[in-house]
Amino acid sequence: MKLTNTCLTFALAVTCAAATLSADRIILKNGSELKADVLKSDEQSLVVDLGFTVLRLERAVVLEVLKSEEPNSLPPGKPKEKTPSPWQLYHSADLPPSTIEKNSERVGEAVVMVTSPAGQGSGFIITEDGCLITNYHVIARETRIKVTVFHRTDSGFEQKHYKKVKIIALNPFVDLALLKIEEPGKTFKFVYLGSMDELEAGQPVFAIGNPLGLTRTVSQGIISAKNRNFEGQLYIQTTADINPGNSGGPLFNLKGEVIGVTSMGYLFLGGLNFAVPIDVTKRFIENRDAFAYDEDNPNAGFRYLQPSPRKNHAPPAPSQLPPTELTK
Repeated sequence: MKLTNTCLTFALAVTCAAATLSADRIILKNGSELKADVLKSDEQSLVVDLGFTVLRLERAVVLEVLKSEEPNSLPPGKPKEKTPSPWQLYHSADLPPSTIEKNSERVGEAVVMVTSPAGQGSGFIITEDGCLITNYHVIARETRIKVTVFHRTDSGFEQKHYKKVKIIALNPFVDLALLKIEEPGKTFKFVYLGSMDELEAGQPVFAIGNPLGLTRTVSQGIISAKNRNFEGQLYIQTTADINPGNSGGPLFNLKGEVIGVTSMGYLFLGGLNFAVPIDVTKRFIENRDAFAYDEDNPNAGFRYLQPSPRKNHAPPAPSQLPPTELTK
């Protein structure tokens, strides 16, 4: 039988209560999770034992099957990171897929609010010492910047405001800014950056940000297109809601890796939202010295100068060379 929404909801409710620790973990493409023993597996479907019945799942709805001995969350301590280059300044690792709920719990503390006199947006921390990424337009032409970090406590989240924020690099052409919280001795939770190579249309994603000041808002969607062109720049198109205040926040895959920087969306057309691809963000970070911020020039950034216009608009004069010279 095929898996219907009603059946899936009922199955999730029962298996969450009745599943044992030895059950396999089945991650679905909509972000849900089943705990059940896999009885049979082939290219078309999975047959799983829910305890009270046997259910057949189409392969098209299954993202990942994790056996009981495989962890579905990060092991204690840091995961094994990929070897970074000395100038990389960001982290990447081999992470297992998980649910949106568990990923949000793990990465939520690394998503911040960025505030300036011009407005408010979002951002995400990429290093333990407080380096973070946001959109250029969130802090454009501003130097007084405040970053709000939501530190997890036993009773929930506690807002901590950091007003000593240094602008490291700006690139207005790809709408990115690199900042640093100047708090010596303080360590921060950070996110891992993914790769565009693993991104496909239809893949589930989720965003975390502060739309309209509503802090730590999670929105879910899929990748509509991984390479949408706007004015010569490539963007990820997604159905995950991106509203004013989300700008500069992270777009995650189900591994909890950042695969885009949420940048813009259509307010009155649902499902049309866009993010700067993570590979563009990585190149900006790695080449940050080329876009280094100059405090004497708040609008620092490379700019292509237009050539001087022609002063004489008359047709060019014919050549004065003799015909024999022209044919040589």
